[in-house]
Amino acid sequence: MLTRRSSGRQKNELLAVVNSQAERVLALSQILDVLPDAAAIVDDSDRVLAASANCVAMGLVYSDRIGPVEVRALNREVKRLNKTQSRDVVVNRNGSRLGEWEARIQISPIDEEISLLIAQDLSEERRLNDVRRDFVANVSHELKTPVGALSLLTEAVQVADTDIEQVRHFTSRMQVEVKRLTAMISDLVALSQVQGDAPLRNSAPVDVANIVNEAVDATKISAEQKGIQVVVAENINIGKIFGDEEQLTVALSNLISNAIKYSPNNTKVGIGARCKDDLIEISVTDQGPGIPVESQSRIFERFYRVDPARSRDTGGTGLGLAIVKHVCASHGGDCLVWSQEGQGSTFTLRFPAHQNGVGIATEVVT
Repeated sequence: MLTRRSSGRQKNELLAVVNSQAERVLALSQILDVLPDAAAIVDDSDRVLAASANCVAMGLVYSDRIGPVEVRALNREVKRLNKTQSRDVVVNRNGSRLGEWEARIQISPIDEEISLLIAQDLSEERRLNDVRRDFVANVSHELKTPVGALSLLTEAVQVADTDIEQVRHFTSRMQVEVKRLTAMISDLVALSQVQGDAPLRNSAPVDVANIVNEAVDATKISAEQKGIQVVVAENINIGKIFGDEEQLTVALSNLISNAIKYSPNNTKVGIGARCKDDLIEISVTDQGPGIPVESQSRIFERFYRVDPARSRDTGGTGLGLAIVKHVCASHGGDCLVWSQEGQGSTFTLRFPAHQNGVGIATEVVT
């Protein structure tokens, strides 16, 4: 028979254990909300002792218990094996309009009674995989056109080896396809360099005037071939942008190049810049055919072309504006477009001004 003294000692020991566990749960619960993924402290009866704020919204917790059957089964497996287990499951958001989401559940034992549950959202990973798969498929499709044309033209040259005029005609077409293939490869390399999440390596304050002048020089030959006058506003020395000068120049060059490609011969392309509300804006205006309203939301997608037939004629790769978008994003800026069919287009690069520098506003020249 237990004496009153031994009974009291056991009660105190039990309270000490309970208090110790409560303290551990409290300490662990304080770090749950700072974890990047949904997380919870659970016991061996599937009861949730503490959870991050997003656990309920994500459908992991329901009435203070683990909601999904698959997660409860995983929790029992962890208790049985006494080691960390993970499983990919589809979680229903408890009737929410957000529907289901894919999660990677990992449960790790903390002691004999409680475990740490972490749920990683796989939706973004799945989306990125889909984007990569579509990108590879698009690249393969786009490369087939010039490669296939070169193959046919090579055969044609072999057949017409005694006809000088035919050989000249086919070889000139081969040069066109080689240029198209070279341009696409160059754009693919440029896109791969700007779309990564790595920080900009060559960041420094860059004069807006330098960016504009270098971009204009890079497109000078193509402008002269079409008799297009590239008109730059008088005062473009309005401040600095903190970033990679090469990438910034490539982005602006792509906008000027597009303006030249889609403008009629012997017209003008205007370039202006201004500093407004601590933002530097560089605009490129053309006198081209304009962009339909329904296409304006898609023109920054890779390989999207408003008029595929015209893009083939102008040698466009469908990657230029995608490069512009990524350069803007990596520099904390964006690219705006105004366009009306029959009245041309204006693309505006916007970036934070370095050290809140102010400059003289200049209007876009048309």
